[in-house]
Amino acid sequence: MAWDEWEQLKSAAAESRSTGMRLNQLPADLGGGGGTAGDAQGDLKVTQSDLAAIGDKAFKLYNRLWKEARVAVPSSDKAAGDLTTQGFALGGALQHVSVRWEVQLKSLMDACAHISNHMDYTKNAHAGDEHFIQGQLSSIATLDQGFDEAYGEPGKKNKGDD
Repeated sequence: MAWDEWEQLKSAAAESRSTGMRLNQLPADLGGGGGTAGDAQGDLKVTQSDLAAIGDKAFKLYNRLWKEARVAVPSSDKAAGDLTTQGFALGGALQHVSVRWEVQLKSLMDACAHISNHMDYTKNAHAGDEHFIQGQLSSIATLDQGFDEAYGEPGKKNKGDD
């Protein structure tokens, strides 16, 4: 492709593009587009099983990294040491890669542990919230029943109210 042709294609592409920002989204008739704060379709819903599944996957990934990814570090360190003692510059490079691998692996494992622990905490916190809310609602229902029984049947006028 000639340089002039490349420049023409670039300028044609620039002309056809608008200067405004465009976000990818579904068409409004397919449920996409911007909703308002009151739209029910925009509510975030997460179940306890969703949280448990995320936490479980993070925990399993942490365990696999512990068992499988750490294996490379001791053998790489030994190979780097052997190469260095034999006078190869590759030994230092391999040692650098090994150190970087270990740092990145630890960071990834820490992130997996954090996600797993946070999902467990969130699951337990929401279970406690549900228990508290149920207790509050049941006490309101009990209070309502007490008022209804003391003054008259539900839906009827109270005695003395005419």
